[in-house]
Amino acid sequence: MVQNKKQVWISAGIIFNVTQDKVFITRRAASAHKGGFWEFAGGKVEQDETAEQAVIRELHEEVGIEATELEHFMALEHDYPDKALKFDFFLVKAFEGEAFGKEGQPGEWVALERLHEYAFPEANDVVLEKLLARCVNEK
Repeated sequence: MVQNKKQVWISAGIIFNVTQDKVFITRRAASAHKGGFWEFAGGKVEQDETAEQAVIRELHEEVGIEATELEHFMALEHDYPDKALKFDFFLVKAFEGEAFGKEGQPGEWVALERLHEYAFPEANDVVLEKLLARCVNEK
């Protein structure tokens, strides 16, 4: 019997500090799905919203920034036992404001080469690989 999983569309921003080669990540609340893991800020795409509109809204709500320059980085799908996730990741190349955990969540600026030291949900593995490869190729 095929179980109907909850389908969730997520839009996330990889927030860059280009002068320091760092990205801003936040830690998920312990009570959340994949709680305690680190992530790129973002959230659910609402009805009648594009992935780009969702990431701009979510970044404002979660980390207090206004994204001013975005580039679509990748799309992927990942199935967990209880839900099927569809992701759109954006590189946030320019923004206004200071990124911080606006909802009380821990946040850190992390050097790209140190991202592997942080535990991310397995759905992020391919994103981290592509991000590191892209950065190595640009140097």
